[in-house]
Amino acid sequence: MAVIHRTTMSPGKLELLAAWMPSKPWYRGGDAPLLAKAGGFRLDDPAGEVGIEFMVVTDTSGDSPVTYQVPMTYRGMPLASAADGLIGTSEHGVLGRRWIYDGTHDVVLVEQLLALLAGRTTAQDQNASDAPDPTVEVRTEGSGVPQGLTGPGTVTETAEASLVTVGPLAQDGPVSTLTLCRVLRPGPAPEGDGSAGRVLADWSAPDGARQHGPFAHLGAFER
Repeated sequence: MAVIHRTTMSPGKLELLAAWMPSKPWYRGGDAPLLAKAGGFRLDDPAGEVGIEFMVVTDTSGDSPVTYQVPMTYRGMPLASAADGLIGTSEHGVLGRRWIYDGTHDVVLVEQLLALLAGRTTAQDQNASDAPDPTVEVRTEGSGVPQGLTGPGTVTETAEASLVTVGPLAQDGPVSTLTLCRVLRPGPAPEGDGSAGRVLADWSAPDGARQHGPFAHLGAFER
């Protein structure tokens, strides 16, 4: 169970993201993002070592507000395999220095998102300890999500999403692409595209209205 500490981080998450996001191909705001937290949820690391958060932020620096999803992990030590995904470091008031990564590069986040899609774990409230988030919706389609997938493999950034290759523990198992939507849009998920599963969740619009839409989906499997 992840414990939510009521403390400070320096620099704060929004400050780190404002410096990092303009370098990403899916970012479409101004040179100096004006970010506000708009929602999100957490997943638990079974080992209790890594914080996992799917943060939603809205940027008002461009011609119109844009809402983004940023999956992040918080670690007490650097993770060499995720060096390309380092967002920055921050001093946590309770836990000390934390290395903060774009979670698409972190094996713990990817594997727990796959576990969520497979029904083996439950999304947690972003701001409370040991509190499931009932607004997170998981849909399983087709033959569902097989056991024994791991990742990340290759991470590819597009103008809308991050595409993460996930593969099998066994050499001859299925391979798929896990898509994490970066630019969030409210509305139903598309149907009939062969996806094995989807995650939809809530966030708040700049006027406070509740929005609900796709966060991630796992594509069809290939061998």
